[in-house]
Amino acid sequence: MGIILYLIVGGIIGWLAGLILGKNVPGGIIGNIIAGIIGAWIGGELLGSFGPSLAGIAIIPALLGAIIFVFLLSLLLRRMRKTTH
Repeated sequence: MGIILYLIVGGIIGWLAGLILGKNVPGGIIGNIIAGIIGAWIGGELLGSFGPSLAGIAIIPALLGAIIFVFLLSLLLRRMRKTTH
């Protein structure tokens, strides 16, 4: 049950990061889960683990990390689109 909750929390964090930035995370639900989990890792590395935690994910650092990840991903995708056209 723990891994399922971890994936759900990761998906919600990735989805929230996309909403905050106004960017769609490529890959739909799977993309949101990946963005949330990578964001949790980035946030944990940069900010540590403070604030409320759910399923082993510190919510505030994870959300900030996911925002960073989604922003960088959108820049990368924009650059890739420009070079292919």
